[in-house]
Amino acid sequence: MRTYAIIITILFLISAIAAFSLWRQSSGFMQKNKEQQVTIDSLLSVKTRLETTLDSLKTAFADLKTENETLEGRTSVTSDLIAMKEASLKKLKAQSSRTIQELRLQIEALQKTKTEYETVIAVLRAENEQLKAENAALKAENTTLKGEKDQLAVQVDDLAKKLEEQIRRTQSATFKASSFRVEVARRGDKLTARAKKARELNISFDLADVPKPYQGIQKLYLSITDANGKPISTANPTNVTVHAPSGDVPVIALQTRPVNLASTQRLSFNYKLEEKLAAGNYVAAIYCDKGLLGASSFRLTK
Repeated sequence: MRTYAIIITILFLISAIAAFSLWRQSSGFMQKNKEQQVTIDSLLSVKTRLETTLDSLKTAFADLKTENETLEGRTSVTSDLIAMKEASLKKLKAQSSRTIQELRLQIEALQKTKTEYETVIAVLRAENEQLKAENAALKAENTTLKGEKDQLAVQVDDLAKKLEEQIRRTQSATFKASSFRVEVARRGDKLTARAKKARELNISFDLADVPKPYQGIQKLYLSITDANGKPISTANPTNVTVHAPSGDVPVIALQTRPVNLASTQRLSFNYKLEEKLAAGNYVAAIYCDKGLLGASSFRLTK
């Protein structure tokens, strides 16, 4: 019995030692697993943050690309690069994370992609800013040119008005036309203000209260000049001298019409253009042998 008790005691001690050793191994394994899980959770959190950041960078790139296209920039090469990165990014997101080493490799790849995205976005943003500055400079230049063009047009209009007024002041006859009107017509008798479509000119006016000595047969002359006083081109111009109250005036007439003047009448001239007129300002005038009856300036656009 004593021997049996000793054997039982030894076996119990061996079992206790073995159980304690197993407990220590199990406890160490559990602690190691717990530490690994903490590391995995931390790495998964880093991966998730990187994926969220990359999604934001993708949105930022898309906005900058749209802006670049609006500014007429060139993003084709950059777009191809980003498309490749997006394909690799989808693969990274789809990969399952089994080990710490795999997670670390995925995070390293995501970090590299993030850096490349940020570099591309920085370059594209700088290009867009440069394009904005260039467009602003062009807009300012165009505004300046438009202002100068408008100012020049005003000056030319003013020159035509001055010529019209000078003709009236220095060449007017003792009786004058009223309701003086110039219309520019294209084919089909439709009115136009465009030089390339102008085909004929219709000049109409009233002659009222014509003095008795000037009634009867009178020759009327149509003259059309540009804003500088140069007659428009015609194949058969008529050179006449008008005896205005201020002195004799040489006139190049495009048309000559004998008219039997009464005390009051409505008259008109219809002149078909032999050559197309350039865009600009012109003055149409009607003369009789005793001076200018009436004049009016008109403008043709491009």
